[in-house]
Amino acid sequence: MFNQLIISDPAIMMGKPVIAGTRITVELILEKLSTGETIEQILEAHPRLSREAIQAALAFAAEALRAVTVYNTTEVDQ
Repeated sequence: MFNQLIISDPAIMMGKPVIAGTRITVELILEKLSTGETIEQILEAHPRLSREAIQAALAFAAEALRAVTVYNTTEVDQ
């Protein structure tokens, strides 16, 4: 689903994944949701977005995290 709504172009937002036809990054949507904003609040603040675009951003992020990468979530004493 997200492959048509999420694009990455080096000429737009330095190649970060964005909602097609906007400069709204997947990162921004995730940040807003993580701080407690609702989908309705995001849609109100960004009228060019759709509910489907937000769902596509979430699906894109989930797919990206399926990559074989280990994320260290604890600090290491140095």
